[in-house]
Amino acid sequence: MSTRNTLSLGLLFLIFSLNSLAQEIKFTEFDLSNGLHVILHQNKTAPVVAVSVMYHVGSKDEDTKKTGMAHFFEHLLFEGSEHMTRGEFMQIVSSSGGQNNANTTQDRTFYYEVFPSNQLELGLWLESERMLHPKIEATGVKIQNEVVKEEKRQRIDNKPYGKATERIFGHLFQGHPYQWQPIGSMAHLDAAKLEDFTDFFKRFYPPNNAVLTITGDLDIERTTKLVAKYFDEIPRGPEKPKINVNMNALTQQKIDTVYDGNIQMPMIFTAYRVPGMNSRESAALSMISSILSGGGSSRLNKKMVDEKKTALQVAAFNYALEDSGAFFTYASPNNNTSLNVLLADMDSEIELLKNELLSDSELKKVRSSFENSFVSVNTKMIGIAENLSNGYMLHNKNTNQLNEIPSVVRAISPDELRDVARKYLNSNQRIVLYYLAKK
Repeated sequence: MSTRNTLSLGLLFLIFSLNSLAQEIKFTEFDLSNGLHVILHQNKTAPVVAVSVMYHVGSKDEDTKKTGMAHFFEHLLFEGSEHMTRGEFMQIVSSSGGQNNANTTQDRTFYYEVFPSNQLELGLWLESERMLHPKIEATGVKIQNEVVKEEKRQRIDNKPYGKATERIFGHLFQGHPYQWQPIGSMAHLDAAKLEDFTDFFKRFYPPNNAVLTITGDLDIERTTKLVAKYFDEIPRGPEKPKINVNMNALTQQKIDTVYDGNIQMPMIFTAYRVPGMNSRESAALSMISSILSGGGSSRLNKKMVDEKKTALQVAAFNYALEDSGAFFTYASPNNNTSLNVLLADMDSEIELLKNELLSDSELKKVRSSFENSFVSVNTKMIGIAENLSNGYMLHNKNTNQLNEIPSVVRAISPDELRDVARKYLNSNQRIVLYYLAKK
């Protein structure tokens, strides 16, 4: 139950947004009268079932003076309910042979349990308890506040390069709630009153702001009846407030430096503001990241790690979010290579993409890489559940999005890749961050 490391999260979003499936994922979907959207996927290959609820609330929905609330709820809503004492939620899951977790991003919060399929009804009861009457009390808030502080210390404050994304996003998304990270400000959480937490729950956790997705060894008709049994009574809530933010265009390069006592080796990062995950251009940018650093034979690895031996590691990835995105490159030096040399090498490979069309063989390799690498995301029931939920919630209610993405990737041409690189990957549209050891 934790916020993922941000760099890793970017890679996860690439996987979730661009997976290619060996076969179509079939599903049934419907709405309850209270607005809860329900998605069912039957797969009887193993006697397991995943029960998940995704809420359309993330750190971007927070007040600028009350950041960290969305992620805090990821922890708080395991505190129990009117019918469960503190700590009993986890005990019920484990004693029934299940697993559970949750995670929060800038755009949504995702809770799930994976059970033996004969415990499906238990999973539905647990999630209905969380949605209908969770335990939001001063004691639980105090306990989870300390848990979140420790998580921040481990994952950001004391982790090597842990402040990179926070600093980059602060520049890249200035004026937009993406400028702060999901874990938020500890000072804001310390200052929050109990009514702040109850108000946040009422505003963002009604059924009409959620997707219930159940996948695995289930019977569609029986599951539909069970969903109605446990969720029909939950009252509809207010509609989620819309976020209307216009960010200023980036017209010149911004350079910043972080000094970190947790590192010995420096690193250089670049980040370009790019379109959000609903754009076809976002898919093209994910393909570009694979061309640059997808495997040992990719362009950046071959040039900087193998041939010139100037970098110990180098990578590029497209961090796609709902409203916008960030295209990252980063590298750490080998043999005391200057960070500016690494930057020049990364830039030169991007310039090649902007001026030379990808060969047919390299394009075929990239497409095959997507089809071979990302199919594994949908081998587990919880992966399918999250992908289906993401499609409906973050892709304009297009639950079928995970089935459509492979054809989109196959349709993107070398000309389109070149044009997207020319449009977005320019030095006057980026942040450069020098991440240095603090002496």
